[in-house]
Amino acid sequence: MKKNNHYLKIIKDIENIRKKNNVNWMNLLRLAFKRSPKNAAKIMAKIYKDDESISKLVKKLSD
Repeated sequence: MKKNNHYLKIIKDIENIRKKNNVNWMNLLRLAFKRSPKNAAKIMAKIYKDDESISKLVKKLSD
């Protein structure tokens, strides 16, 4: 049981870090679209495409 609690603590720590990082990510996204909407949109499209590729690879792992 002690080992499970250790894993759960690590997962909670990761969750807390990701929460903060998501706020940072959204702030960066807002800034990018304010300063250069066209360039920000191009970068977001590339990110979206790469995310789709990652999702397809993850799907292969879960099949």
